[in-house]
Amino acid sequence: MAMKSKVLIVGGTGYLGKRLVKASLAHGHETYVLHREEIGVDIEKVQRLLSFKQQGAHLVIGSFNDHQSLVKVVKLVDVVICAISGVHIRSHQILLQLKLVDAIKEAGNVKRFLPSEFGTDPARMENAMEPGRVTFDDKMVVRRAIEEAGIPFTYISANCFAGYFLGGLCQPGFILPSREQVRLLGDGNQKAIYVDEDDIATYSIKTIDDPRTLNKTVYIKPPQNILSQREVVQIWEKLIGKELLKSSISEQEFLAIMKEQDYAEQVGLTHYYHVCYEGCLANFEIGDGAEEASKLYPEVKYTTVEEYMTRYL
Repeated sequence: MAMKSKVLIVGGTGYLGKRLVKASLAHGHETYVLHREEIGVDIEKVQRLLSFKQQGAHLVIGSFNDHQSLVKVVKLVDVVICAISGVHIRSHQILLQLKLVDAIKEAGNVKRFLPSEFGTDPARMENAMEPGRVTFDDKMVVRRAIEEAGIPFTYISANCFAGYFLGGLCQPGFILPSREQVRLLGDGNQKAIYVDEDDIATYSIKTIDDPRTLNKTVYIKPPQNILSQREVVQIWEKLIGKELLKSSISEQEFLAIMKEQDYAEQVGLTHYYHVCYEGCLANFEIGDGAEEASKLYPEVKYTTVEEYMTRYL
């Protein structure tokens, strides 16, 4: 049996990163987690790192401000997965990955790089609106650098994180579902794709030693989770045994409200607009040069929307 790749996870203490560490260890990969030397008194982060160590991960020190420290760490592994934040309401650091690309290029030993993507496929968003398009533009800058450096890659397009979208019944600014009311975006009939964050991590780890995913985009589109906002609401109503009071916000109203928010909020709302008013995630067929995760890995029992939402009961 082929040896499993050694994996470095950058951003391993974050929302998706901690799940990637867990999935990598669960799939038997020797797993390294990068952290800065200067963590200060971020006790949550330190305790998370120590728990990774107890589970068998190696903690390695490196910094984006120290090129040689990155090269040294990259030389220890076969695969690099980056999960640094690209969400403006947290911190938007996508372009920091250019330093990681330089280190991978110099090290010369990496068999696969998974940059921080995990959302909407930026290659399909060339017509995205300002200011939200910055997320997609920055991710494309990183992609071009990877491809120009000749680094083998896999891009993961995981669509909507379930915690953000299902928790708030697809309403921006909410992450717990109301038992009273819901506001539909437009007619609430545009389809989107919702994926449990643990499943995103599992599918991502599955791709790293798979020749079928080399130099390709892998979309995570679990068939039972391709649903409209209205269908998500219906699932919640079924679970609580009660109909919610529904109102609706038109495209024009949504855009007017969006323009009044601060920059970070506007970026996030732009993404909601493309997903919920335009249906950008579900309005295309996956073509050649790309794969779909639930087809590649039918053995993964993914969490359905209904199963996910029972946690809120």
